[in-house]
Amino acid sequence: MRIILFFISLFIFSGILAQRKCGTVDYYNSMKSTLMVNGQPILQSNSSNARDPYSNEMISIPVVIHVLYNTAIQNISDAQIISQLQVLNEDFNKINKDTINTPSVFKQVAAACNISFCLAKLDAQGRTTTGIIRKYTSKTSFSIDDAMKYASSGGDDSWDCKKYLNIWICNLQSSTIGYSTPPNGQIDRDGVVIQYDCFGTTGNIKYPFNKGRTATHEIGHWLGLRHIWGDNICGSDGIDDTPNQSSCNFNCPSFPKLSDCSPNANGDMFMNFMDYTDDACMNMFSDGQKNLIRGLFSTNGPRNSFLYSFGCDSSLVESGATLPSDTIVNDVKKEPSILIFPNPAHFDLKVFGENGYQLMGKRISVFSTSGKLLITKRATANNANIDLSMLKPGLYLLKVEDDVSHKIMKFIKF
Repeated sequence: MRIILFFISLFIFSGILAQRKCGTVDYYNSMKSTLMVNGQPILQSNSSNARDPYSNEMISIPVVIHVLYNTAIQNISDAQIISQLQVLNEDFNKINKDTINTPSVFKQVAAACNISFCLAKLDAQGRTTTGIIRKYTSKTSFSIDDAMKYASSGGDDSWDCKKYLNIWICNLQSSTIGYSTPPNGQIDRDGVVIQYDCFGTTGNIKYPFNKGRTATHEIGHWLGLRHIWGDNICGSDGIDDTPNQSSCNFNCPSFPKLSDCSPNANGDMFMNFMDYTDDACMNMFSDGQKNLIRGLFSTNGPRNSFLYSFGCDSSLVESGATLPSDTIVNDVKKEPSILIFPNPAHFDLKVFGENGYQLMGKRISVFSTSGKLLITKRATANNANIDLSMLKPGLYLLKVEDDVSHKIMKFIKF
């Protein structure tokens, strides 16, 4: 009998340990005094030459991964990191396969945020980079006090947060599996922290956080989203199309999940990325969440500078560009240029002429790396859309040309 009770207790205890614990709210509460100065955000957008995002523009976010390891198992592989980037690009663009699990009543508000993520290809000095930094640390674990963000305390210093999303991968204390700074936080702390075995979909990962949704959830916070229940009983996240719910949901509830706070028979939107359900049960952002996220990139928004970030631009690497460390983002591309996004791309590749570059009338072609012509079209406006559905995943070359000049850029289809 004692043996049976022991195993029952062990099963219950294991279930508790397997529940999601985001440290973002605790972090906000403990760090308010350092996140704000005189009640004003420390991180401010540089509004010089700023613009609003184009309608449905794919906004590219260069990512720097700081891997801090005390043991070999914590030094996660490149494959594990790349698998996480693929999840982010799927989740933030509503091309994740499990969207089929979104209940029909919520599918009508499920949204693609049109945000893409790449491992940084260019550092702040214009040098080529993999976007991955590996560093041994003597610290066996970190708390949510941001020590992992400073080399002086066993971590690794951040890259310019107006140009890069910094993600620190490390061993977190207790059961916390991730936390994020707010969009208007202190510049040397800005970014996301993830438990090393809750990152990606392959390699050293633990169930039920093995689908990459911890990073999706925490980057949602980095982009201004609150927990869907507003961190209050029957609370609100301030977004109209996410129903109020009594509290967080764990594990994998069955639809509909009703509570005393449910506004109707549809119940909780527990499959939202900003709830606490298991990775396999999360599958959507809402239109309201999308609108809030994209508002951060507006002219006066705290993430506006990413519209001018060059970190995903492999063509600058190829040209050997050299940029001083104090160069502001808005000064990087003042000459006429071509912008392609997203990169990596999945269904479509957008091509824009920027800073006076005249794309209209030019021929746009896609080649394999062996030089085989695969797609060609003539630009009829100063922007063009390239349908990539016929291409297999891989590396390709895009050529823009007229009778006088041409430009070649690389992109990845995933």
